Amino acid sequence: SSGINAEYGVKKDNPVDQCEQEYEDMCYTPIRHDTIETDALIYTESKISREIEEMRAQIAVIKKSSKEKTEQERDLNVEERGLALMGDATEDEELFNCDIQLDTTYSWADKYKPRKPRFYNRVHTGYEWNKYNQTHYDQDNPPPKIVQGYKFNIFYQDLIDPTSTPTYKLKKCPEDKDFKILTISAGPPYEDIAFKVLNREWEYSNRYSFKSQYSQGIFQLWFQFKRYRYRR
Repeated sequence: SSGINAEYGVKKDNPVDQCEQEYEDMCYTPIRHDTIETDALIYTESKISREIEEMRAQIAVIKKSSKEKTEQERDLNVEERGLALMGDATEDEELFNCDIQLDTTYSWADKYKPRKPRFYNRVHTGYEWNKYNQTHYDQDNPPPKIVQGYKFNIFYQDLIDPTSTPTYKLKKCPEDKDFKILTISAGPPYEDIAFKVLNREWEYSNRYSFKSQYSQGIFQLWFQFKRYRYRR
């Protein structure tokens, strides 16, 4: 054998020469196409940039939806905890979820959008054995029930200042002296909220379940009125 590769015209024992010859003879250079298939995908820089922006927008929507869902779940958990703290309603308790409109402006309204807090309240009713009722009624034929107290539960999950503690105040009701206006304030982003309650003296003793506390996003104000009990 002459040691010459007759097909390529190079020596077999020279791999470099052999590869160069194969490269030229086998046409390894990519074939140029002057036309493009009609169904071919063409990506330009602007098209890629637009698709990236669309993907970012979709991700932002997903994140926002996930955040809103998380906040809703959190709010639901807080309200469920508030209901659990109140316990089951007794036959002497009824819902009291009627607040009154306030005409209030807030210095922080240009920075935070004011919103009304959610709440869940109850009114406690019972018999009052004053002298008149003692004369005209008895245990077998009791007098009509009257309001004896309230339980207010206001939810403040998103206070801007987490160290802030809600407060309450009472003022006279201009149109009805038998009632007072109970206003509860917490700070941004929450509006003040007010309720019309009976104008009677409160019992502030723990013995009568008085409670004014704020914990884990829930403000509780529970009180009963001083009352006279019937004695035989």
